[in-house]
Amino acid sequence: MHDELVDHLARSSPLNRGEALRVVQDVLAYFDETTEDFVRRRHRELQAQGLVNATIFERIEADLRYRAVAPPELSLRQLRRIVYG
Repeated sequence: MHDELVDHLARSSPLNRGEALRVVQDVLAYFDETTEDFVRRRHRELQAQGLVNATIFERIEADLRYRAVAPPELSLRQLRRIVYG
């Protein structure tokens, strides 16, 4: 699984091959998160920081633009529906 990337990390960093493999697997798992799961997780994280929903949903909207595979653009209403159903 992604042997070229693992080999590259092992050659270009202080990581051994096993560590490089774990890093690649962790990154892939992070980006495997669905848009809905990402929105819910970020909402919880930002809410725990004491932010209000208006700020939270604007931040999530901006964060979504930087995902590895950008999801379709979601309105604030669609983001709220993901969180609250």
